[in-house]
Amino acid sequence: MKPGLGMLEKIIDEAQGNVPASLVIKNISVFNLITGETVRGDIAVCDDRIVGVGETYDGEREIDGSGLTAVPGFIDAHVHVESSMITPFEFERCVLPRGVTTAVCDPHELSNVAGTKAIDFFLESARRMCMDLRVEISSCVPSTPLETAGAALSAADVCKYASEPLSSGLAELMNVPGVLFKVPEVLEKVEAFHGRIDGHCPMLTGKALNAYLAAGVRNCHECSTLDEAKEKLRKGMQILIREGSVARNLDTLLPLVTIRNAPFLCFCTDDRNPLDIAETGHLDYMIAHAIESGSDPLAVYRVACCSPAQHFGLRDRGLIAPGYKADIVLLSDLKKCRIATVLKNGKIVSEALFASRGLPPDPSAFLNSVRLKKVSADSFKVFSKKAETPVIGILELSLTTEHLKLDLPFDGYEKKCAPEQDVAKVAVLERYGRNGNIGFGFVRGFGLKSGAIASSVGHDSHNICVVGVSDEDMALAVNALIDSQGGFAVANRGKVVDVMPLPLGGLLSDRDFKTVEKELVRLHKSVKVTGCPLETPFLQLAFLPLPVIPFLRITDRGVVDVAAFDFIEV
Repeated sequence: MKPGLGMLEKIIDEAQGNVPASLVIKNISVFNLITGETVRGDIAVCDDRIVGVGETYDGEREIDGSGLTAVPGFIDAHVHVESSMITPFEFERCVLPRGVTTAVCDPHELSNVAGTKAIDFFLESARRMCMDLRVEISSCVPSTPLETAGAALSAADVCKYASEPLSSGLAELMNVPGVLFKVPEVLEKVEAFHGRIDGHCPMLTGKALNAYLAAGVRNCHECSTLDEAKEKLRKGMQILIREGSVARNLDTLLPLVTIRNAPFLCFCTDDRNPLDIAETGHLDYMIAHAIESGSDPLAVYRVACCSPAQHFGLRDRGLIAPGYKADIVLLSDLKKCRIATVLKNGKIVSEALFASRGLPPDPSAFLNSVRLKKVSADSFKVFSKKAETPVIGILELSLTTEHLKLDLPFDGYEKKCAPEQDVAKVAVLERYGRNGNIGFGFVRGFGLKSGAIASSVGHDSHNICVVGVSDEDMALAVNALIDSQGGFAVANRGKVVDVMPLPLGGLLSDRDFKTVEKELVRLHKSVKVTGCPLETPFLQLAFLPLPVIPFLRITDRGVVDVAAFDFIEV
């Protein structure tokens, strides 16, 4: 926003030292992301803008920066706030103190539940928040025609947001076939947001990748191999290096983080829960880990700060320099990214700052989204005549799955799971009251010895997904989620062991992030009674119904071969 004449005069006076600056950070070391130098001096701030760096200033308010190093606020280049299981207001309380002053979010999780109401909720939240939340417009709701979502966004629904000032553009365009086969509805969205389109194209290569990029897609956060990322980088694609709670690509892609490549890289979290943030960190963790692993600190901080600012056209941030936003992180240790103080728009991040926001927008429109009728053990029987079965093989801490073929046991015509082979039954139940679909399959890798776990978080349509080795326990877990209006549930040996409610759209808690952290700790302990050894079992479960990530998935309509983009018989 351009300053008025009076503010412009004030800025010039404070920059020249004619009058005391609104705020001065004294005796601070500034890590310059242009030259790589660390220069000691003062940072002068007028209102929400940096007006002086390096010289000596007097301030109406002063902060002693002795022993600290200043870097720009961090920018998360792609995140689904809903994966934190907390509302946007709580999300910023979780990540802003960790230096994330701007986040580019895609609300397509809640959009799949509630349509444009979700986008409007995020936009209204962004208007009231302290941090900058750039709300991209969900491009694929539902993500594919292979599943049942709670809502559908037409091209007209999406395109009406094309000029929204709080939006950075069109969110991850995961309908790659829709682009390549020139589907009119898809191309209408592409045309409306041309050049401001986030990509989602795992393992896309060659001429197909060329066409996808030529259509106006600009980045991708789904690179899981170095070769994949290099090809996309060579073709001008901005690579968003992801370190989520499940999909962790940082170590794989770290060789890319060089001074030469830094302008074409960003960091993002995509899907990260508050427990991981509390125990490990957010972008601060990515920065520290990258430097500890041998990456040049200058390259790393460019990737975290100025590269995403440039990529998303946020030209007013990303540097500690006159005229830029006073989004400043004060570090006690540059290489370990140890945060002492965070300033957002020239204000110290504190509980007082959060208290100044006023009330969050009303989330009541997202209550009562689970409209599924109660189920019984008989609901989960699978009948088949063939022993060879396509089995989803999960890979821990990865979104991709294996397409396995295994012989499973029978009882008459009823196909059974095989805990001794680490094969459990999986089902996805349509939860919006539209058709009552139940898709059945089998999965390997959860390590269940008994019981079942269930979730109403099931990307991207967010039907109820349940994995178990007991039909009775699967029914108990699902019914517990119906009663709680969504969330996570554990059942074992005929009892409901634990439930973590997520009543807002079946995705978000109505409680604060500290409480959610504690609930997740308790839930992960509860899961252990089933024998499941996974670090993040519910997040792993949540991605099983995602039919846009290779290779084998399951929706409420059945098992999906992603490569063939079609269903296969169990």
